[in-house]
Amino acid sequence: MKAKETRMGGTPELVAEPAQLQGDQSALPLNRPAAAASTLLGSAALVACGGGGGGGGASQMDQPPSGGASGITQAQAARFLLQAQFSASDAELAAVRTAGYAGWLQTQIQSASGPSGWDWLNARGYGDVNNPANYYDQTYPGDYMVWNQLMTSPDAARRRMALALSEIFVVSLNGLNFAWRSHAAAAYWDLLCTHAFGNYRALLEAVTLNVAMGVYLNTKGNKKADGKGSAPDENYAREVMQLFSIGLVELNPDGTPRLSGGNRIDTYGASDVSNLAQVFTGWDVDLSQNVSTSIAQTGGGTRTIPSTAFARLPMVQVGNNHSMLASTFLGVTIPANTPAVGALKIALDTLFNHANTAPFIGRQLIQRLVTSNPSPAYVQRVAAAFANNGQGVRGDLAAVYAAILLDEEARGPAGLSGHEFGKLREPMLRLVQWGRTFGADSATGAWKIGDLSNPATQLGQSPLRSGTVFNFFRPGYVPPATALSAGAVAPEFQLVNESTVGGYLNALQGVISGGISSGDILARYTAELALATDAPALVARLALLLCAEQLSAATQTVIVNALNATPVTAGSSDTAKRNRVYAAVLMVMASAEYLVQK
Repeated sequence: MKAKETRMGGTPELVAEPAQLQGDQSALPLNRPAAAASTLLGSAALVACGGGGGGGGASQMDQPPSGGASGITQAQAARFLLQAQFSASDAELAAVRTAGYAGWLQTQIQSASGPSGWDWLNARGYGDVNNPANYYDQTYPGDYMVWNQLMTSPDAARRRMALALSEIFVVSLNGLNFAWRSHAAAAYWDLLCTHAFGNYRALLEAVTLNVAMGVYLNTKGNKKADGKGSAPDENYAREVMQLFSIGLVELNPDGTPRLSGGNRIDTYGASDVSNLAQVFTGWDVDLSQNVSTSIAQTGGGTRTIPSTAFARLPMVQVGNNHSMLASTFLGVTIPANTPAVGALKIALDTLFNHANTAPFIGRQLIQRLVTSNPSPAYVQRVAAAFANNGQGVRGDLAAVYAAILLDEEARGPAGLSGHEFGKLREPMLRLVQWGRTFGADSATGAWKIGDLSNPATQLGQSPLRSGTVFNFFRPGYVPPATALSAGAVAPEFQLVNESTVGGYLNALQGVISGGISSGDILARYTAELALATDAPALVARLALLLCAEQLSAATQTVIVNALNATPVTAGSSDTAKRNRVYAAVLMVMASAEYLVQK
């Protein structure tokens, strides 16, 4: 992917004055899917088995292996769960083996969304404008919120999809500098969770009008040209095409670049950006529900702080700031004098229906969930599910999620031995997996896990904390001096260097034994402690839950021998048993076979 300069704008303060709304404020058509989840999964299974183009032979759905009631083994169930969500508990393994892959997915897609991040912040008191901690100016409540969501939300599959979307539609707490920034981040996170199994068109609109995105990429307060040399800010217009919808080059349905005379074809040019930028003018925060509070300041004077309501209301047209000029981009013209809401609809519909959008978004979601290097046939099958969920609905993200996870490349055994199949587990996913696998809980309910972006002493990654709108790493990143074949990529390896490797191991060692936040967040290790005297059984359990039994026999032997160097018997102290469990978990989570998810 070509790097293009991006600015992250912000406002030092929101003006708490009544807004004059302009234009039609009615809801835009959202193209919501009407299909039942069972039908979506049925069509996704058909695509995964080779229907819809791209070829492919029989999959595990056609010829299920011996195992549980559905023919799925423990290892296969664990592999599926570690792609579909964050962890594989005993109960979740049993559920997948009983219901089958498609049945389990149907249950997850139909399940109601769990508690919201917004409500969690308010329940913890972070919406109190009078608290002397000045929560309205702090980002750490946003960190606590998202870690709590990832660690504890009952709808883990939805949260996993939302986290993947957060790495495509990037908003970072690092770039939010206005009142109630943590609430704005929570509202954005909740938006991603709400739309995770909804329709891409609705998601694209919600993202576009979201306040956090508005500040992050400068649509908030963006104004039409004033006739004196100013022009609309082009930041969002560029990134909504480059990153959120169609990408930089024209694609075939299988995600490979289209060529003309042997050269790639740009999807858009400077004129497309400048014309589309006119659409994103005139939008600003909705202060119709605002109640302001005057806060005394140290050293004298007061400061007016708005209430939190604006942070989760979609932006609205304010004043006479929207450009009424004709806009031509991507072969479509929005006529002059088109109202702002109508212009936005045409623009987003154009991006939604563009031929690039299905393979561009589909391939990135495959990369986040399953493998860095999906075959063109895999991308085409997923793109076909995006284009049509089986009932004529385009953009159904539930169908896309199912198609990704039910595909023969995700479920078949070939990838287990493929040197370029799979993906490096992101550091933040490793921590969430640790917490969910071993029953981590916060004794106080505070969940004070902050920004863990420091690569030397922490994870080198933290959710909703990307350094730029380009995410933590590029989809097309290739590590230097590697033996990857031509065209192969390894995005997550952009996070890997001497500092991050050492920082992860040191941080992990402390977390496994001592927990987080001075021991407030601790893992129980209940089932593992019961196996502390049996090193082979303990390591085998960890190999299943953490690695889907992809930890080789040789590596397991090395770990078992290391554990047995310090004998632990039934009569050993609780401390000795715990230390053995801690050591086993650390060695498994430090192994290459764990770090690379297949």
